[in-house]
Amino acid sequence: MFTFLHAADIHLDSPLKGLEEYQDAPLEQIRLAARRAFDNLVQLALDEKVAFVLLAGDLYDGDWKDYNTGIYFISRMGRLREAGIQVIMVSGNHDAASQITRLLKLPDNVTLFSHRKAGSHLLEQYGVAIHGQSFSARSVVDDLVHNYPQGDPALFNIGLLHTSLNGRPGYEPYAPCTLDALRSKGYRYWALGHVHQREEICRDPWVVFPGNIQGRHIRETGAKGCTLVSVEEGQVVKVEARELDVLRWVLCRVDPAGCDTLDSLSDFVRALFDEERVRADGRPLAVRLIVEGVTSLHGQLHENALQWNEEIRAVAATLGDVWIEKVVIKSRKRDEPQGDFTDESPLRALLHSVASFQFDESSLVALVPEFEKLRSKLPHDLLSDGDPFRPDEEELSVLRDEVKELLMSKIGGFS
Repeated sequence: MFTFLHAADIHLDSPLKGLEEYQDAPLEQIRLAARRAFDNLVQLALDEKVAFVLLAGDLYDGDWKDYNTGIYFISRMGRLREAGIQVIMVSGNHDAASQITRLLKLPDNVTLFSHRKAGSHLLEQYGVAIHGQSFSARSVVDDLVHNYPQGDPALFNIGLLHTSLNGRPGYEPYAPCTLDALRSKGYRYWALGHVHQREEICRDPWVVFPGNIQGRHIRETGAKGCTLVSVEEGQVVKVEARELDVLRWVLCRVDPAGCDTLDSLSDFVRALFDEERVRADGRPLAVRLIVEGVTSLHGQLHENALQWNEEIRAVAATLGDVWIEKVVIKSRKRDEPQGDFTDESPLRALLHSVASFQFDESSLVALVPEFEKLRSKLPHDLLSDGDPFRPDEEELSVLRDEVKELLMSKIGGFS
């Protein structure tokens, strides 16, 4: 019997985005979060006495600012080397974007698969063969699995691959492949990377995205970590998600329907924050609060948005390690005012149009064509984790509501 760890998308020294602008932000925790989560991974490997560790791409976050990132990684690999733990890895799209990475001499307990062709690494003492191929460039659109070797039936075969599989919303379609293609290789476990949300694709054979080890912004909420796999007599007998993150991102939605004052709503929010702290097992929280639903407080929330925003930050501050990434107000009035317009009134027609107003990211770019020109000049890494010119659905929804609220209030002034 043996165990191994499967992790991916470490993104060493990647900054956490969305908190830096606030004076009360946990700057030290933000700066060191990825390293501390990786320290937790190394310690877990030592505590569990695993046979080996698999890293499925994006160890780094593009080019380093200096060599300290690489030196840090080598020092942690040294701890595993002393314990006799092997590390087998492939590079992903972010690793391939780094020039310094290619010059780094790895410790002898670390094996990095070539980007030129698929290869195999044999661990004879465990009867394990690990197969993999690194990215040769930042964008790999070929199906790498096609060239992976067939599994040896006498061994426990593992595939190590950085891929989008058959596509995942929000992720570039790198190294696309199908589940049938993975199954055809005869491996017992596929250790995937690239998708930052944990997902068990299949159990026969096991095909797993472990997710990243530390959320970096509000689109990476919830527990983050790695996968601990137990193997006995050539079969996977246990697959466990293990948490490694040191600061957790939370999307907290609040229905204000039961609150009749802003103070009671603040108290309700405080109670919800306390519940989230319990779920996070004491980890610091970065929270986006979304107030949505029908409420008599709708007007007060919008009229006093700035003041209430600061009150919520104060509530978070009294709880200790809770920071507000953003407060979003998406409330609605109990009865939308229609004014004293006749059915044929142009203002009634305009009011109806505003209420049903919709637009998407393409219409935003069309409104200001210069945005697209500016966007095309920005570095790829700046846009890879959130394009300001192509907002996601949550951001579009907020923008729609803000536009509607502004126009409705203006139209209401004619009544």
